[in-house]
Amino acid sequence: MKRNSCLLKVMACAFSGIALFAPINEISAANPYLPLWEYIPDGEPYVFEDPDNPGKYRVYIYGSHDSLKSAYCGLEQVVWSAPVNDLNNWRYDGIIFESKLDANGANLNADGKGDVLFAPDITEVTTKDGKKEYYFYPNNQNGGRNGMVAKASRPDGPFVVCNWSKQSPKETDGVLRFDPAVFVDDDGKVYGYWGFEKSFGAELDPNTMATVKPGTKIVEDMVSSRDQAGEFRFFEASSMRKIKDKYVFIYSRWTGDGEFGLPGTNYTLAYAYSDNPLGPFTYGGTIIDGRARGLDEKGNVIPTATPFGNTHGSIAEIEGKWYVFYHRQSGRDEYARQAMVAPIEVSVEGGPGGKVKISEAEYTSEGFETEGLDPFKRYSVGIMCYYTGPRPATHEYPYVHYSGSYVQPFYGDEGRFKDPYSPKYNHNAVINNTDGSTIGYKYFNFDTMDSNADLILNLKPLGIDGKIDVMIDSPWESKGGKKVGTLNISKNAPQTASDMTVKMKGIKGLKGKHPLFLIFSSPVKDKSICNLYELQFIK
Repeated sequence: MKRNSCLLKVMACAFSGIALFAPINEISAANPYLPLWEYIPDGEPYVFEDPDNPGKYRVYIYGSHDSLKSAYCGLEQVVWSAPVNDLNNWRYDGIIFESKLDANGANLNADGKGDVLFAPDITEVTTKDGKKEYYFYPNNQNGGRNGMVAKASRPDGPFVVCNWSKQSPKETDGVLRFDPAVFVDDDGKVYGYWGFEKSFGAELDPNTMATVKPGTKIVEDMVSSRDQAGEFRFFEASSMRKIKDKYVFIYSRWTGDGEFGLPGTNYTLAYAYSDNPLGPFTYGGTIIDGRARGLDEKGNVIPTATPFGNTHGSIAEIEGKWYVFYHRQSGRDEYARQAMVAPIEVSVEGGPGGKVKISEAEYTSEGFETEGLDPFKRYSVGIMCYYTGPRPATHEYPYVHYSGSYVQPFYGDEGRFKDPYSPKYNHNAVINNTDGSTIGYKYFNFDTMDSNADLILNLKPLGIDGKIDVMIDSPWESKGGKKVGTLNISKNAPQTASDMTVKMKGIKGLKGKHPLFLIFSSPVKDKSICNLYELQFIK
């Protein structure tokens, strides 16, 4: 059955309330590239043939689903996909797996609820008769079922568990554990990878797709962990890709304390490579840093996005271009993570001992709009990629969240929608915009700015005096920034959401891509000046 409706039944979550502003109807795949009410962390990207359009291909994103709100992940896993030639057109393909019933069709748990499902993976197998089968690894976190494997004839499922234990109908057979990754080589051999703070790899039995192949052994410490000698510093999030004749292992790396000038974190994706699927591996480097490392006005290294969190993802080549897929945190915890993407450069030296080079991606608002954001398109402010507060996290206080602006998850007081899975809604508010806060967008493409333009900010004043300065290129004039506008907000302004116009100067004639920054200031400390919703330039 073709799955093409955004109105399919999804999470068992209740939503209420109505939007405070007109819906954004234009298609956009800016970061986060899925609708802003959707929370798909741990995304594994794969290009598979579209089962409903033979010969055409789609990118499928498999991840966990942050629907529990107060804990990691959810009880269901969903998939989104897009045509490889139209990465701005993402489609919700529905729930593909729920772990509720045992091998006999009875409830797994006494309360009838499903198991929590963490970061999954999937692999495609071509049978001897040429048919394609898909093996899905949902990363079930219930003891006895955390090696679960499910099978389907389509990349969008539905997936049915295929490795139930013959001894116990409520348990599964298999060696894969935390953050499983599975890779089928060109010769048909199957390999599995998993681990938390310790990496494991093994050749799997292709008859079970779950157990270790007879005559082979599990490789422990495939790459060194954070507490062992070596640069790898493996933490979690195993993922394997083959590029030409090289095996590229992508994972979440715990950086060393003081590395990059910041405290240690597991908020980075790194890679290692080898001539063999189980190593030995050579450390490659960082692919993406979720902290968005930057410099302050004095030249000190600071996180310019959430200073803490986790990440999980992988890389994919789509229509000749390489991307890294990862996730960011929103809100003030790690339970509302959103899917992100960035272009990367990948080069491979073939032959034994050849090197793999992957460029470190920049954390931006662009997503798949890699030529820059269109200044005349209306965007949710939730696509911001830069946000620092008056007291950003420091080396001494690494886990203090910014006291300033942050993205409000969709289930917040003003982030709820009556029909959140309708494609016409695509909003995240930016709240807690206190004195000293700065938010930013990288990058707007100003090539179409052939005349003066004003900036529209949709916001709700919150009863205090304040202002928003608009800067181009840098938040600081001392670092090349240019102030192009100011919006004054009165404490007497009606506390309702509306469009407010910022009269701009110095915009005409700008060419190419430039970052845009909004700087909040107020004589009242530690109280938000406004809630911010949307922005757009108008001629």
